[in-house]
Amino acid sequence: MDISLSLAPSARVLAYLARKGRYPSPSMAVTTTTYETHPFPLVETEKPLPPPPDVAITPCDPWPRPYYLSDGLRRVAPYHFTYNTFCKQRWRGREILDVFASEFRDRPREYYRTAIETGEIVINGKPCQDVHTIIKNGDVISHTLHRHEPPVTAQPIGVVAETDEMIVIDKPAGVPVHPAGRYNYNSVIEIMRAERHYAFNPLPCNRLDRLTSGVMFIGKTKAEAEIISEKLRGRTVRKEYVARVKGRFPDGEGWTGDEMKGGVVTCEESILQISPILGLNRARASGKSAKTLFRRIAYYPPKLPPPASNALDSTPSLSNGTNAAPSPSNSTDTFAPPPPAPATEDKGYSIVHCLPLTGRTHQIRVHLQFLGHPISNDPIYSNRRVFGPGLAQHDSSPAHDAAIIERLSKMGKTESFADAIDYNPASMIDQTQQIAVPKNHKPLNAGTLHAGSLSPANEAGEDPMYTQAEFGEFIKAHDEMVKDYNKRKGEKMTGEKCDICGTDLYSDPGPQELGIYLHALAYSDVEGKWRYQSPMPAWALPPNGMEGPRVMGEWEYDGSEVLDIEEKEWGRVKNREGMMKNKQKEELGDVGHTKRDID
Repeated sequence: MDISLSLAPSARVLAYLARKGRYPSPSMAVTTTTYETHPFPLVETEKPLPPPPDVAITPCDPWPRPYYLSDGLRRVAPYHFTYNTFCKQRWRGREILDVFASEFRDRPREYYRTAIETGEIVINGKPCQDVHTIIKNGDVISHTLHRHEPPVTAQPIGVVAETDEMIVIDKPAGVPVHPAGRYNYNSVIEIMRAERHYAFNPLPCNRLDRLTSGVMFIGKTKAEAEIISEKLRGRTVRKEYVARVKGRFPDGEGWTGDEMKGGVVTCEESILQISPILGLNRARASGKSAKTLFRRIAYYPPKLPPPASNALDSTPSLSNGTNAAPSPSNSTDTFAPPPPAPATEDKGYSIVHCLPLTGRTHQIRVHLQFLGHPISNDPIYSNRRVFGPGLAQHDSSPAHDAAIIERLSKMGKTESFADAIDYNPASMIDQTQQIAVPKNHKPLNAGTLHAGSLSPANEAGEDPMYTQAEFGEFIKAHDEMVKDYNKRKGEKMTGEKCDICGTDLYSDPGPQELGIYLHALAYSDVEGKWRYQSPMPAWALPPNGMEGPRVMGEWEYDGSEVLDIEEKEWGRVKNREGMMKNKQKEELGDVGHTKRDID
């Protein structure tokens, strides 16, 4: 007697189960039938499944995203990922190993050699396994690797306004807008997708540099994003920025004598990209025409070190990274810290209102550097090891371009940006609280930074500073701050390697690498129909004990905001000539460095 299922599925379902080798279990309910049955043969074209891999590989698109928060940073757990890219024009005719070693320098040349020879790097879906393979136009290059993303600030993406068509956000500093370079899930669009839902597709309508914070427009649909982008590209929208720069910014035209507020300063230096891979731009007559207006809204002179009055402040605090030797307990002398290094805010700093009338890459940063007042913590344009002690003030010559590119390419590998900009622990802690940590972090009181006790040791040889209960929290806070300072001093190779892929690991980025003092404050319609403005960033507010503006008003227009440079024929000709020169340099392969996420 034949046996079959009492509630037999359809013939199609049974055929599917048979192909998969999943026959009914004999423990199921059975009944008799007079029909003759036959086993379902396997389809001849079906092949057995391959055995599972020895090591399980993380999916290329994990959901939920592998985020976790620690030390005020948003981190991504390492995962496997496959890059796919078409051959770029500057890659044509070059060997594949040369391209990877020069363009993607976050890993050493030997890593790419091994990846090519083992088939982890393929061209048009086929392993090349020859490091001398020439890349041709139209080639698709794929690279599968164990991906390590740098951490970004844990500050949330603020929402300024939201409608059915768009979201106006307040982008945190240090977070790239799109996945690029070493960043993928730690990007604005991926963070917003993770916070809403997997199917949400945020469409940025304007761009901001990774290090810049401020107002951005996000379209909810492709059609709306195109409409918004077209409006923003037009000359009916004004963009306003706020920056914190070194020294006392010039008084400018129309200055009324107010020590805090200045007049208008105009910069019309053309801008040329001298290294597309490093993302380096400079003032250059052969570049694209550009125009920016500036106005100082506040100036804060440097603070003098306080006199020694008791055990808590008798030793100079961590204002310059080195503690002075303590004075005898019966002395009333004040020990001033050593003179600050050239690139610090030793002459105070200014808060500057910026009105760019063109939209060149790094325009505000380059123009401020040219004027001699670069953004205080700019890792590129305020970097004295790259530009020298003068920081290229009023310098539009190409004479030093090669040396500048070479020095900048070394940043982040053998030395940190913090060392190059002469950050000290006090300013580092200040930046950590303003940029790197969540907004609900409570900064410590000024009195918690203690460098030692002037009181003599007791008979047991104990320092009262370390035995008295009321000082316990001060000591603990100081130790934690110093430890955090050393840890955040700058991102560079640690000497350790990943256990899975063997790639070199980097330390956490410092606050100066998580963001700069440049904030996109507001976007508005020239006719006054709409305006979106974000709050003032913490670094633009007056320091403790000083008076200054806490709210930024609209730009005070006086008729000088006319964009006339692009109306002139010579300006258009100059732009075309500059583009042709850049194109010729690219075709000649005039690149040798990589843009390693420092813009």
